[in-house]
Amino acid sequence: MEPLTEHRPVSGPVVYGFLRLVRVSQARQDALVASLTEYCRSHELQLSGVFTDRDASAGPASAAFTGLLDVLALPDVYGVIAPAMSHLGPKAIAAERGRRIEAVGSRLLLVRKPRTAHHSISRSGPVRRRHPGTTRVLDAES
Repeated sequence: MEPLTEHRPVSGPVVYGFLRLVRVSQARQDALVASLTEYCRSHELQLSGVFTDRDASAGPASAAFTGLLDVLALPDVYGVIAPAMSHLGPKAIAAERGRRIEAVGSRLLLVRKPRTAHHSISRSGPVRRRHPGTTRVLDAES
């Protein structure tokens, strides 16, 4: 009897990583690549390469991003993986790059999703504030 599909290595959708690394140590770069690799492994994606943008002054059409757009035009490429939206660049550049990724029919996958709104602090319970120099004594019932 043949094993189930889940028990055989199956290629997942092909994705390419994109990192914006300006003045970043080699250890930080290695950690970011490892996080992309782990994300892809756990979501059954095939990480085929990582493009790295190191030019802080480059606009939306940096050499690394242009190379990324070139591979997104290949058949069977699912999308782009990045640790966070900030890896596409400052807000205006990131927005333009996001539009370009979508325009070629690819998905933009983010390991860390952008924050949508600030959550307000619940005021339903009492607020206890500690002052410097005070000691809080707890009895056995608290």
